[in-house]
Amino acid sequence: MRERPLSPHLQVYRWPLSMALSILHRASGVALSVGAIVLVWWLMAVAAGGDQYQRFVDCVGSPLGKLALFGWTLAMMFHLMSGIRHLLWDMGWGFERERSQATGWIVVIGTVVLTALVWLLARGGL
Repeated sequence: MRERPLSPHLQVYRWPLSMALSILHRASGVALSVGAIVLVWWLMAVAAGGDQYQRFVDCVGSPLGKLALFGWTLAMMFHLMSGIRHLLWDMGWGFERERSQATGWIVVIGTVVLTALVWLLARGGL
């Protein structure tokens, strides 16, 4: 006979959307903190001038650098959308199950749309 877990376990239950978004909100905050280090590097490279700035541009312009910038943009847009949702919760709005589910999907869709919009504008599109 197989022993069953004594308490609920993460592998047993499906994560509710709000739980996943809450975890991602924290993770995106960490990602933004790491991205701030890149921002400081950029400012220091600008201050240092020519060669240092060119090294920064080469690094950020590489495929891995662009992927990191895309991830940072995604984290920023997600954290913004999720932060607005948390602000609404702080005001006492949106705790009902249907509204919480709807605002969760608005966060997900809004993140994708805003990230795409930022990258299209950065590329000279629109």
